[in-house]
Amino acid sequence: GIEFIDSYVFNKAEYIRFNSTVGRYVGYTEHGLKNAEAWNSDAGILGQEQAELERFCKPNADLHYSAILDKT
Repeated sequence: GIEFIDSYVFNKAEYIRFNSTVGRYVGYTEHGLKNAEAWNSDAGILGQEQAELERFCKPNADLHYSAILDKT
């Protein structure tokens, strides 16, 4: 399967990340934890992240896999 990770970085430190495998946001700082709690309770925000997996990742992964396979 494909895993989509959307990281948010401030001052070179990751503070929150969406992970498609768990289907929710994970916070790494106090600010990130607060955002994760809010964003995880918003079905619209979660839906947008999941849609990126379908819209961007899966079609592009097929292209990359075929390019790699062509070279092996």
